[in-house]
Amino acid sequence: MTVTDDMLRALGGTGGDARALDLLVTQQRRRRLLVLRALLDAVAEAPPSVLPPAAAARALADWRLLAAAERADPAAAHRVVHYPMTGAWADRALRALTVPDPQLPPAETLAHLGALAAAAAARAGLRFTADVTARGGLLTLPTVGACAVGPGVIAVRVAGEGGTLWLHLPAGGGAPARKVEVRRGPDGTWRSAAAGWRPIRALRADGGPPVLIDDVDPYREERRTGPYGLPVSGALDPSQHARWRTAWQDAQPWTRLGGAGRTRETGALLGCFVPLADSATAQYSATRGDAFGALLSSTPRSGLELAATLVHELQHAKLFALSAVTVLHTADGSPRYWAPWRPDPRPFDGLFQGAYAHVALADFHLRVALGGAAPAVRDAAWADHCRCRQQVDVALPQLLGSNCLTPQGRTLVTAMAAHQARLKSHAPPDGHLARAAAYVETARAMWRRGQG
Repeated sequence: MTVTDDMLRALGGTGGDARALDLLVTQQRRRRLLVLRALLDAVAEAPPSVLPPAAAARALADWRLLAAAERADPAAAHRVVHYPMTGAWADRALRALTVPDPQLPPAETLAHLGALAAAAAARAGLRFTADVTARGGLLTLPTVGACAVGPGVIAVRVAGEGGTLWLHLPAGGGAPARKVEVRRGPDGTWRSAAAGWRPIRALRADGGPPVLIDDVDPYREERRTGPYGLPVSGALDPSQHARWRTAWQDAQPWTRLGGAGRTRETGALLGCFVPLADSATAQYSATRGDAFGALLSSTPRSGLELAATLVHELQHAKLFALSAVTVLHTADGSPRYWAPWRPDPRPFDGLFQGAYAHVALADFHLRVALGGAAPAVRDAAWADHCRCRQQVDVALPQLLGSNCLTPQGRTLVTAMAAHQARLKSHAPPDGHLARAAAYVETARAMWRRGQG
């Protein structure tokens, strides 16, 4: 299946075209399997100077357990294999084996495969035993949960059967050896009476797949600090979980504005939220190209805010995935373009990404403004719509005038411009466009001073 012009036009119109979404998701999953295959080959071919034989043998044993889980219950195993954070780990592990880096020891990175295999085996209901490596005092089973272990504890024996796990924690740091029992509940959450167990909980909405809210996975942030200098959060407390659940439920009506497209998009593309540490001044969010399906966000303050975050970040996810299927431009990474939503020069791809997201935001805020909300909400939506619309008006000519676009990229950008023109058929209340234009002109003046 290839990207057609009709798909590009649908994606350029910011919609959740079912065929296009299916193509993007399918291609991302194929890429994940290719990376894992390349990783397995790299393990088999790695010289002892790069990967000690014992570490290679353990990785191959972990792979066999993962394969057994896939044979027993493909859907359960794929929940782990195609989990967003598995992609972040797989890319890093492959780099560790092929591009030696003292900061990225191959044996240490590969040890996480044991945790993935154990999680897949648990989800598949296998009877198994595996040795899983703990990091920083925490044993993590991706998509399942994590357990605090004693200081100095490195290896933990994990056994499973049916919907039950037993974690055999050795003595460490003065704490005695103990066994922690974890059971999968009817809702799919893995719970334990042990004080050190931290389940990964899910957000649910009618008719949609559960979306995990992951505050434990060791690969949930790529750098020591997250986007905008904010680190990922630590363990969420019950009140924080409650705020996420409330915002998620309250977001559903907003995502359904204008039809089922946004809901379809969320169900197809979103695998987990990664909570960021909260800021006292703003709401932050981000998407990672190496963790398809993950959305990083500080705690949403309302359902409307979360719905806008979904629209924004899933646009980035779509464009990341589309760029992996077809080449959209041939520009280099030089940061020389003005993007009115950023104070710093952006590379062409960054300008493209931002414009694509802001077209969708302009569309979303217009739907809110026209959707019969309370007057104050409508007024704020008009302001947000006009700001995004004016920002896109600045970005689109830079994209359309570039000779770096491929035919596919030009089809997409032309569709974005056509959608932008349709948005302009709705006249905002007096004053909003003038204020938005002044906002963008102020940003332009600050940009010019910064470039001087």
